[in-house]
Amino acid sequence: MTDRRTRTRRTMFEREAELATVDEALEQLTAPGTDGRGASGALLAFSGPAGLGKTTLLTEVRRRAHTRSCTLLAARGGEQEQSQPFHVARQLIQPRLAGHTESELRETLGSWYAIVGPALGLCAPEQGAPPDPQGLRDGLDWVLTHLTVQRAPVVLVLDDAHWADPESLGWLAAFAPRAEHLPLLLVVAYRPDELPAHAEAFRTLPGRAGQRPLSLAPLSAAAVSTLIREAVGDHADDVFCHEAWAVTTGNPFEAVELTARVRDKGLAPVGASAPLLADLAAAQRGSGLVARLQNLGPSTVRFAWACAVLGTAIPRDIAARVAGLGTEEAVDATGRLRDARILSGAAEPVGGEEPFTGLEFVHPLIATGIYRAIPDALRVALHGKAAAAVVDAGLGPSAAARHLLETHPEGDPWVVRTLREAAGENLRAGAPEAARRQLARALREPPDFDERAAVLYELGCASLLTEPANTVNHLRAALAEPFDDPALRQGIVIRLAQVLSHSDRLAEASDSLAREIPHTHELRARLRLQSEQFMWDAFNAAEPDSPARSRRLTRLADRLTGRDLTERYVIGLRAWDACLRGEPVDVVLHHAGRALTTHFSWAHEDRGFEVPVLTAMVHMYADRPWRAEELFEAGTAEFERQGWRGAHLSFAYSLRAYIRYRRGRLVEAEELARAGLRLAERVGRRTPVHWYAIAILVTTLLARGRPDEAWKLAREHEYAEPFPAAVVFPDSQTVYAELLLARDDTAAAVAELESVDRRLTPRGIQNPSWCPWQLLLARAVAAEDPIRARTLASDAVRRARAFGAPSGIGQALRVAAEVAEPADRTGPLTEAVSVLSASPAGYELACALAALGTHTGDVETLARAVLTARECGADGLERTATRTLLERGGPVPRDTAWQAAPTEEELKAARAVVAGHPVPSTRELSAAYRKLGTDRSGLPEALEAYDRATR
Repeated sequence: MTDRRTRTRRTMFEREAELATVDEALEQLTAPGTDGRGASGALLAFSGPAGLGKTTLLTEVRRRAHTRSCTLLAARGGEQEQSQPFHVARQLIQPRLAGHTESELRETLGSWYAIVGPALGLCAPEQGAPPDPQGLRDGLDWVLTHLTVQRAPVVLVLDDAHWADPESLGWLAAFAPRAEHLPLLLVVAYRPDELPAHAEAFRTLPGRAGQRPLSLAPLSAAAVSTLIREAVGDHADDVFCHEAWAVTTGNPFEAVELTARVRDKGLAPVGASAPLLADLAAAQRGSGLVARLQNLGPSTVRFAWACAVLGTAIPRDIAARVAGLGTEEAVDATGRLRDARILSGAAEPVGGEEPFTGLEFVHPLIATGIYRAIPDALRVALHGKAAAAVVDAGLGPSAAARHLLETHPEGDPWVVRTLREAAGENLRAGAPEAARRQLARALREPPDFDERAAVLYELGCASLLTEPANTVNHLRAALAEPFDDPALRQGIVIRLAQVLSHSDRLAEASDSLAREIPHTHELRARLRLQSEQFMWDAFNAAEPDSPARSRRLTRLADRLTGRDLTERYVIGLRAWDACLRGEPVDVVLHHAGRALTTHFSWAHEDRGFEVPVLTAMVHMYADRPWRAEELFEAGTAEFERQGWRGAHLSFAYSLRAYIRYRRGRLVEAEELARAGLRLAERVGRRTPVHWYAIAILVTTLLARGRPDEAWKLAREHEYAEPFPAAVVFPDSQTVYAELLLARDDTAAAVAELESVDRRLTPRGIQNPSWCPWQLLLARAVAAEDPIRARTLASDAVRRARAFGAPSGIGQALRVAAEVAEPADRTGPLTEAVSVLSASPAGYELACALAALGTHTGDVETLARAVLTARECGADGLERTATRTLLERGGPVPRDTAWQAAPTEEELKAARAVVAGHPVPSTRELSAAYRKLGTDRSGLPEALEAYDRATR
């Protein structure tokens, strides 16, 4: 132990600046009087080529952190373990939690247990859909943050970060900016030329360290001279010491090893011996290292090779099996390799660290040199033996898979089975990229003739999130294979349609299902495929014969009873189709109710979330936003429990924002829309989820009276044509046209809206409550072609009345009045205010009140418009209405504290209407409609729901 401490001290020469930076960061982390909990963390990154002392420096960091009573979390990347997902994350976190019972783990991790537990090796993956990678990262963020807060101050040390597995390294690089806001010092060391692109944060983050990373320099000649003289005596002459520096180029590892070799050889440290130093230094690397190893004997060489194949924290019994040695031979080989300074015991723990188990190479350079010296054929064979050994040792298929990736295909069924099992584990644990690599290797083995389709299907599932184009190829190849499993074939076809649709190839998705349906003889399986085709056709704006598809859907759905999930999916699609086409609200809600007789899972392993979302959204368009929000709250909670925190959660937040927008709760809508956009940006720009997050935020900003900000947002995110092909909410092209109108670019807006007409009208989509393109076009052409404007608005009013939602009728009446002759405006505006007062559409009511008050000059109506706009957060409308009110000589109403929940007076008015009693104040009743989120016909159900929620 004394010698070890001495070596550590000796190899810290000329690292004063780096250690001063470490001490400064530790001082800030453990500032007196804070208990670490209010302290300031940091990221320190040390970079340098191999052998420059990064590991020794990090060992000193750990020692100094321990002396300051810091909690230590330590991990090390391994050249051979890079393909093993979460290898580094497990080193960091697992030791702190591994001793817990299952109940203790569940209590500690809470809702994250099933999401992060499998990735950290704390529990087996549960059945069901796996978390998405972003959800898993969020879970790991929470675990590390929670651990840091509980055990502050914390020092996290990651050595050889360039060899960390991609899953762990990507997570830590994304987490790194948080370190400065936590009582956490995150210290990493890496070789700059080998750091992957997804870890660039370690190079670029600014911080307390001044410049980051801190590059380590070679030792000076004076420092190497001091090392030599400490090892062999002060009598070592200058020529000898200078030659030692020259042959090692100041590399600390090589210099330390050279001094040990000089001492062991008893070499006289004089100028005459200087020429011998080159040979001694060469023995530490390349052919010299190999020759030195060969001199230790064949069994020792085989044991060293086995250790090099196994990587880090090497169990001696497994290494012995891989090398083909008995126990005594392995013990003898271990001793020889230790004496030769090739192997050491596992790294000793520092302070509160958990001890590592197994053997380690003295330096990664030695491990790399020995691994690369193994003859190619033998290296492949050793990996094969290692795979079998780790499985027999109970370490599982995932531990074996990294070795099997290095073997040559031999048509071995055991290899295929092990790789498939490992891929299944990794996919359920949230590491699809690792699963993809393993399944691609299984495919090359190759699998048995009747197994190939299943492997291709699994490969397609693993590639879905990362390589959609390759997923299509894998699934189509699977369908081309001869196999007799109908369930597998159906799964392949459904997954193929899903990935095509999510790639904005909706027509191809429908065609793939259409080709399969005639060949599917089992009735329930055929219905499932039909339901999938109906769903993707419903989203396809370029569907060639939408009316015929709608008729087929109607005939099918109307005879189904909803006895299983597939039937209820078809019925839910019927409700959405009826909404788009503007069938009466009662019809839409009837089918939505049939679909929802049993709870829809939004995170079903074998289904998409699209139909549950559509079924929820029809309630919003039918003026039942309270019910839509209720369904979305349940769905959002399910996404979060499942660890789906990417596109799914972004959609959920954005669409909840759209519901709030439709209710006139614009401040809340903007907050939710921005949250949805932040999540969408993590998924990637110009993806469908990104488009709709932008569309909803733009719509909300326009309603709030901030067109310049909306335009800036659109430009920043390149929100323009070409738009996605899917028919969703809101229609992206229509939102863009509204944005152009707000900027007075009328000609461009007209062109966009006429394009929407050509796209939607042939499909029979004519509900202005869903897409008010006619109303926007009427406003756009009113100045140049008033007759056309009135025709468009009149037709929109007719369609809105046919649908029957008060919010849609009121909006259409307001725009019809706007484009009518001045003498003809009072009637439709008065009706618009009356209709909207009995709806949940607060923003539309504010617009109608402002229009009526401006037209008639009625100060009471204008005052009500000001208050309603203020309640909604429609700042631009409030300013305009206030200005008009002042011009008419009316007093501006004083600010009132608006609350989302209905007051007792508003509830009393609502209950009076339900009971058929007179209502003393229509204003309070109107507020009740808005706050309860319903119109008159839905008031009884909304009151019951409110009472249940507040009971």
